[in-house]
Amino acid sequence: MSETLWLDLLAFFEAWGGWVTLVSSLLFLVTVVLTPFVVVRIPVDYFSHPNRHCLRRGHRHPLIEGVIIASKNVLGGLLVLAGMIMLLGPGPGLITMFFGFFLMNFPGKYRLERWFILQPAVLRRVNVMRIRRGQSPLELARK
Repeated sequence: MSETLWLDLLAFFEAWGGWVTLVSSLLFLVTVVLTPFVVVRIPVDYFSHPNRHCLRRGHRHPLIEGVIIASKNVLGGLLVLAGMIMLLGPGPGLITMFFGFFLMNFPGKYRLERWFILQPAVLRRVNVMRIRRGQSPLELARK
């Protein structure tokens, strides 16, 4: 890295470091609370299909459904961006980025989710969370 880049990063953290720390801390607390909540609500067979299966759709007006999808994508994008910033500073950058990707809709998302959940350390931790909260472990059909 060049010296000017380091100086720019230092200037950024001098100006915004307090806010970055506050937002990182808040996102850390949110992820600590929401992670178990989300993990136990994943259907037990969600990752056992080679292709993504459609979950129930609400019977909402198409305009409302579009607003919800757009809002999820914007929030997911902001979480991914915040996670990238947290990789440079304090906070749970990777977890925040994962939640951002989890919220968003994009081609290849299911393959990315399956790849991530098939990592032994991730799967073990997710299943421990599920069992502690009275849920069955995830069923997986490996490729």
